[in-house]
Amino acid sequence: MKNVAAIILAAGQSRRMGAFKPLLPFGKQTVIESCIKYLTEGGADSVVVVLGHRADDIRRKLVDLDVSFAINPDPTSDMTASIAAGVRVLPESTRAIMIAPADYPAIPAPVVATLIAEWSSGFRLVKPTTAGHGGHPVLIDSTLRDELQNLDPTIGLKSLFARYQTEVKRVEVTSPFIARDIDTWDDYLTLCSEIFGKAAPDPDKETSNENTEGLI
Repeated sequence: MKNVAAIILAAGQSRRMGAFKPLLPFGKQTVIESCIKYLTEGGADSVVVVLGHRADDIRRKLVDLDVSFAINPDPTSDMTASIAAGVRVLPESTRAIMIAPADYPAIPAPVVATLIAEWSSGFRLVKPTTAGHGGHPVLIDSTLRDELQNLDPTIGLKSLFARYQTEVKRVEVTSPFIARDIDTWDDYLTLCSEIFGKAAPDPDKETSNENTEGLI
């Protein structure tokens, strides 16, 4: 065990999307479950899900999974607040921290394994790239955990990577999905079509409130 912990940022309200992203169907599971799956299959030893908006709904959906939770009490806050909330609950034994937004559900598990391998070779910050563009998740050595709790909210993680640029490893991967979030409803429909070869379920026809409640 390498003591790599993953933090999934799932506290937001999904206002731009128009539906609550973490609980949308994604294949035979939900978006949030897909994120947990690729992280654990890729080598993360533990997963912390940062909750905010509709926290109880996510807890119920994940009740049978081996994950921990942190709370961001202000779902309208920036991503740095959720990162800090997740880092605060990590055990002291954590040696590396993976940060994963909850709206990138199609990342292949081998990407995670590649990031962990690069970190193991001595890089303190590791970021995947595809076609020259950065993506998610990113991996950060736990020696920087205090700085992760005090990120500049106007810059976010970019400030940390800039400060330690000589210790950053950018890894080119073949998957375009490291840079494919579901920020809008069209993004979601297109991604489902590409991954599963069929249209996403119609929320109005879904019977599970856990998957579809929250359309606004």
